Amino acid sequence: MAERILVVGCNGLLGQKVVQELSAHFGNKNVLCVSIEPRALFSTNVPYRQMDITKIDSVHGVIQQFKPTVVVNTAAYTNVDKAEIEKDLCWEINVTGVENLAAAAKEAGALLYHISTDYVFSGENGPYREEDKPDPRGFYAKSKWAAEIAIRKMGVSYFIARTSTLFGTGENVRPNFVLWLISALKKNQEVTIVDDQTGNPTLADNLAEALRVAIEKRAAGVYHLTGREAIDRYSFAHRIAKIFGLNALLIKRGKTSHLKQLAPRPMNAAFIVEKAEKELGVHLMSVDEALLKLKQQLG
Repeated sequence: MAERILVVGCNGLLGQKVVQELSAHFGNKNVLCVSIEPRALFSTNVPYRQMDITKIDSVHGVIQQFKPTVVVNTAAYTNVDKAEIEKDLCWEINVTGVENLAAAAKEAGALLYHISTDYVFSGENGPYREEDKPDPRGFYAKSKWAAEIAIRKMGVSYFIARTSTLFGTGENVRPNFVLWLISALKKNQEVTIVDDQTGNPTLADNLAEALRVAIEKRAAGVYHLTGREAIDRYSFAHRIAKIFGLNALLIKRGKTSHLKQLAPRPMNAAFIVEKAEKELGVHLMSVDEALLKLKQQLG
């Protein structure tokens, strides 16, 4: 039976990459992309519908009509500092919205593929495997862990992909760390980058590809899907400067405590990605591989 795939939150960076990857493999007519905006914000031949995940009627309406076999949720409230202020909105999108998708997917007999985050861990004793105990600290982190718990409790067949430090290029998407840094260094601006936060930078294209493989295998469970290499932010910035031929002397070393951010950051939230590589057989990129691919895309 051909898969029918609903991509939720398709206007974001990851959503766009997932739509491109899945439509190329499963065909345009077998993919429907939805987001809260009235229209698609990127170039695509895949059908688009407006859907608000926080409203159960909106979710049920689309799912009952399209009858997906797979629902991929890339929608999320991701502003970790603002989440400390906009708690209700963050919870509505990250938890209530996910509960709505899980309920409708279960009713339709569809597999739910959901994107979670390294923030579900405290960052005090990384690197982490899938079976390590989450300990979220900020409100955004707690909302993402609550969504994982809700998915498990609701009895829907699920695949949870925890990812980290997502970057890449898309149409009308919010700036990410890599694009921001390239832009700043090209303007000869000095930047201060912390050296005490470690994670696995993940090219959105590579994550989309890994999700496609997981869907083809109808994989289920929790997987850490990131770039395979853990690196601190300061060293990552130096790699970006090197690959894009920019002036690394503009990059100054800083500490997280000096930033006075509202939300706590997991300091070492590095992931061990062995499970994904072995069980899914996916190639997760190194930092240099991912940056070289982005350089090629940016021309």
